[in-house]
Amino acid sequence: MLHQSAAALERAVSAGETEGGPMAGATLVGLDHQETFPEAACELLNSAGVQGHYVPVAHGGRLHGFDELIRLVRTVAGRDLTVAVAHGKTFLGAASVWVAGTAEQAARLGEEIRRGAVVSWGLTERHHGSDLLAGEVEAARDGDDWLLSGEKWLINNATRGQLVCVLARTDPDGGPRGFSLFLVDKRGLPESSYTTLPKIRTHGIRGADISGITFHRAAIPGAALVGAVGTGAETVLGALQLTRTVCVGLSLGAADHALRLAARFARDRRLYGGRLSDLPQVRRVLGEAVAAVLVAEATGTVAGRSVNALTDEMSVVSAVAKAFVPTLVQDTIAQLAELMGLRGFLTGRHADGAFAKLDRDHRLVSIFDGSTAVNRNALIDQFPRLVRGYRRAHGNAAGVAAATTLTAPLPEFRPDRVRLLSAGGSSLVQSLSEAVARLARLAASGAVPSRVAALAEELRTVADTLHEDLAAQPRSPRDVPPVSFDLAERYELCFAGAACLWLWLNNEPVEEHAPAAVWRDGTWLQACLVTLLTRLGVPVDEADRAAHDRLAGHLLDEEPHALPTPMGVDTMMRSTP
Repeated sequence: MLHQSAAALERAVSAGETEGGPMAGATLVGLDHQETFPEAACELLNSAGVQGHYVPVAHGGRLHGFDELIRLVRTVAGRDLTVAVAHGKTFLGAASVWVAGTAEQAARLGEEIRRGAVVSWGLTERHHGSDLLAGEVEAARDGDDWLLSGEKWLINNATRGQLVCVLARTDPDGGPRGFSLFLVDKRGLPESSYTTLPKIRTHGIRGADISGITFHRAAIPGAALVGAVGTGAETVLGALQLTRTVCVGLSLGAADHALRLAARFARDRRLYGGRLSDLPQVRRVLGEAVAAVLVAEATGTVAGRSVNALTDEMSVVSAVAKAFVPTLVQDTIAQLAELMGLRGFLTGRHADGAFAKLDRDHRLVSIFDGSTAVNRNALIDQFPRLVRGYRRAHGNAAGVAAATTLTAPLPEFRPDRVRLLSAGGSSLVQSLSEAVARLARLAASGAVPSRVAALAEELRTVADTLHEDLAAQPRSPRDVPPVSFDLAERYELCFAGAACLWLWLNNEPVEEHAPAAVWRDGTWLQACLVTLLTRLGVPVDEADRAAHDRLAGHLLDEEPHALPTPMGVDTMMRSTP
């Protein structure tokens, strides 16, 4: 079942979808055309108390399990990505304080956020992009305080935000220990000490406040320092493990929206004397899209729970999730756009042009908080650790169980356990053989079709071969060969497969609806494994691909249009107004 918080947000957002409401499709598309910030929609989210979920429980907020935050972000992004990005940026801006701030700093910031303060994250600069250690914004000591100078650019909510967490050079020589973080409260600065830059016009998420800010020897109190001097880069890398994971909620929401629009189009479109959705090839395409969304959801769910359950492995988990989920979802959106044909690209026509908007918007998600290439490079850096862990064939079994058993209580998030590199590799992937063995035993007893167990065995074989290839890959940190990125992509698929297997093994849906039967009879798992093996280049029998057709049947023919998800029968296939 949907968690109480997600259900409450669903009701609040649905109420805002009435004609002319702040979350109505036509309203949001209109704001996009005008490149106008969705002020009323963000106020609706504030009224629903969403901002409280950006603050950990330890600091007075409502954030405990990060899978819940992902679900909330997904709920908003399922209507409009611009709103989700504009409002959710506060979590990104605050994450460094949750990782390295003092208890007093975190409590004070938590209170500000709960009251509605907007927080921005000042990392990137005009001439350096994601090369954070080349940053030129500097903070010079001035007694117990600091003087902040320089420009941060392409910063979300740089103009609208009241606070901005700034990464600044505190050692003229730079280097890994040459940067520090400062939580700057713009409200306490003289207007002459900073300048906000004009809004940047973007291809997608047009209404967001993506701008910049320049500091002119702004006097910053010593208490604004987050963590110790020289630890800014390390803190940012730790915070990115949280923010990259939460970003998958943006992609999942976009996937929900795209699938909903495409299904409605296929049901309503008349062609060759019948409905478009009656054509076998159309049903296959929709079934493949459903399976891709379920794989993405499984990966995101496990990644979110891993923040609490496998904190010291998040350098691997977050990199995998942020590279894999947006890529899979963008491929799915492209597949659905082809099915919809020209109407998927028209504005002001089918569903007010919402599909074309979400397609444009989602393309930006893959570059938030590190592009796909950046995240895969972070995984490549850990290849030797992943190989060692896999060969030992053991890991944190309790952590895997907590991350994949949705009824299991999660431990409190411990920021002191965040590590820049995972010493033990990936416990989830390292437990893949155990999951495959459990599934084989279930197949032998008749509890699951033998073909599902055979597909899982294929995945285990791929994982074995992959780790041999990882071991043979020479290390070259300055000149990473293209094949390393291919190997990283294969690793992501194996991680997603392990997530699907353990979720299916450790959970049972509670709703007595037809989609729950799809979970119980193994169709859900079969369809997910077919999707993953196909992307891995493994031949799959046509009989196995029929699982996609069965998923399409639930999408198109059942009422309500619900899907079997790890969270139970979700509401993402509700009727679109």
